[in-house]
Amino acid sequence: MVDSMSTSVEPPRPDSPAAPAATSATGADQKDGPQKSGRERLRILLGFVRPHRRTLALGLVLGLLATAMALATPMVTKWVLDTLSTSASIGAPVAWLVGLMLVGSVVGLFQWILLGTLAEDVVYEARQSIVRRYLRARVGAITSKPAGELVTRVTSDTLLLREATSQSLVSLVNGFISLVGTLVLMAVLDLTLLASTVVAIVVVGIAMALLLPGIGKAQHRTQEAVGRLGGNVEGAVRAVRTVKASGAEERQGTKILADAGDARRHAITAVRTEAVAWTVSWGGIQLAIIVILGLGAWRVSEDLLAVSSLVAFLLYAFNIVGPISELTQAFTTLQSGLAAAERIREVEQLPVEEDDAPAGVRPASTARAVTPGEAGGGHGADGPVLVLDGVTAGYTADVPVVHDVSFVVPRYGHVALVGPSGAGKTTLLSLLLRFLEPDAGEVRLDGVPYRDLTHAQVRESFAYVEQETPVVPGTIRENLLFSRPDATDERVREVLAAVRLADDLEALPEGLDTSLVSSAVSGGQRQRIALARALLKEPSVLLLDEATSQVDGLTEAAIHDAIRAHARRGAVVTVAHRLSTVLDADRILVMEGGRVRAAGTHEELHTSDELYRDLVAALRIAVDSEPAAA
Repeated sequence: MVDSMSTSVEPPRPDSPAAPAATSATGADQKDGPQKSGRERLRILLGFVRPHRRTLALGLVLGLLATAMALATPMVTKWVLDTLSTSASIGAPVAWLVGLMLVGSVVGLFQWILLGTLAEDVVYEARQSIVRRYLRARVGAITSKPAGELVTRVTSDTLLLREATSQSLVSLVNGFISLVGTLVLMAVLDLTLLASTVVAIVVVGIAMALLLPGIGKAQHRTQEAVGRLGGNVEGAVRAVRTVKASGAEERQGTKILADAGDARRHAITAVRTEAVAWTVSWGGIQLAIIVILGLGAWRVSEDLLAVSSLVAFLLYAFNIVGPISELTQAFTTLQSGLAAAERIREVEQLPVEEDDAPAGVRPASTARAVTPGEAGGGHGADGPVLVLDGVTAGYTADVPVVHDVSFVVPRYGHVALVGPSGAGKTTLLSLLLRFLEPDAGEVRLDGVPYRDLTHAQVRESFAYVEQETPVVPGTIRENLLFSRPDATDERVREVLAAVRLADDLEALPEGLDTSLVSSAVSGGQRQRIALARALLKEPSVLLLDEATSQVDGLTEAAIHDAIRAHARRGAVVTVAHRLSTVLDADRILVMEGGRVRAAGTHEELHTSDELYRDLVAALRIAVDSEPAAA
């Protein structure tokens, strides 16, 4: 009570619990679109809260109870002072003060726990929605954005959302009701003193209304800059060897720090605006308290106001700092929360892989590979596993990458795609895996058009090894079993032996439980782990985007033995950059300018196609001149 009656009210420090929540800047690609209006962004934010409206309502009720306890305290204090002039017992009012304190503490405790749990639930659900959207989105939509930018939406943006959806919304209502209640009780005590208080509040309100939009804009720009910063840092760390080998540390650092400088500049603008806003609010309230104290003392001296009423009024004046600071903090926190909610909802605009399969087709949840003979079209067990019929496709509608491509992939054997860079070879693999949809023409799996199958049904027939051979975070064992979690240990050992990896992994201290983050696993070993993972799945079609680029000659020979073995029981389609892969193929497709210009065996093409002869010559030179990779 003594603290409450102090005439000097200190504003909270930036790191104190009462200070505005610090903005954890997050990423937003400024190209995502124009910033939405405040009403639209508020509607987006409320969408996250709507599933928890009952819990939020309970938190609001608890907050109102705590506010009622706080509002009753000055009146009970007046009761204590009034009893002194009547010689009545002060036991009852003191008991009320203690009771209000205890009940208010318990209510506040439950509200804190309730809203804290609600906040974490909102964060989890937002992260769940984002992660699922990422994994369901079309490959092009994901790969077109920096990885660091996508990560910050899951991490930092959701933390800003937590404060806005739980604390800010409740604080806005509680603060408003507490402010109105305090003013009403002030009016009961003395209308003259109330008038001076209202003038101060109006001045503070006008100043805050002018300053808060600037805070929101500065925070939004800060978050955009930090999003770019995260994307650039992620890219630089991923390519750190290239950066160092190129002597580009200083240049890359300057580029990254330019985004950090932008974030700093906008954040300082936000801090300065917040500082002005808080100074105005606290200064206005302290000035009002000084006026109340002087005017109230004069009214007491003129017998126009009782001393107990003046004390109670001063307590309300000191306490009114609470709802005003609560409202100010809620508004400032809400600014960053609204921006975060908008960016999180932008994730929902990412186009996803739609499976609009007609009636009678199995859903993706029960998908399995199409077995020989069960598909339509009369192909049976001897028909081709894949058919591309007049396919035209591209990553943008008006710029096709492949044009009118037609070819078949036999159920057994090895098909190689060769051609200069940009010929469309990897795009064809994306079409086969349904990462990309044709603009014209048709792709059929066992005679069934892709449009009549779900994405999961299509992909169950494939295993894929990318040129960069990315590995999934985790251990070697987890990577090997990624596509085939039920594989036996014996089968795992067979596949590892086929790619000449068994001895290498046994030499590692933790064997198959070695983390792939460890530098003990070389690039060549990672490539063979990716190939072993694909072979372990035993797919109908094995897709390889140059799977032997980082291995030595002996290992390459062993890998080709494994590929030939798979080609006897299934189909293999490779994008070939090395001569040995071309020689191994049963059928070779030569691509140029997004079209298949020739097809045949190595001997046939070497005799009939000039481009193929040039490619073979270039590949042979490259193979002969390259040192073996570890």
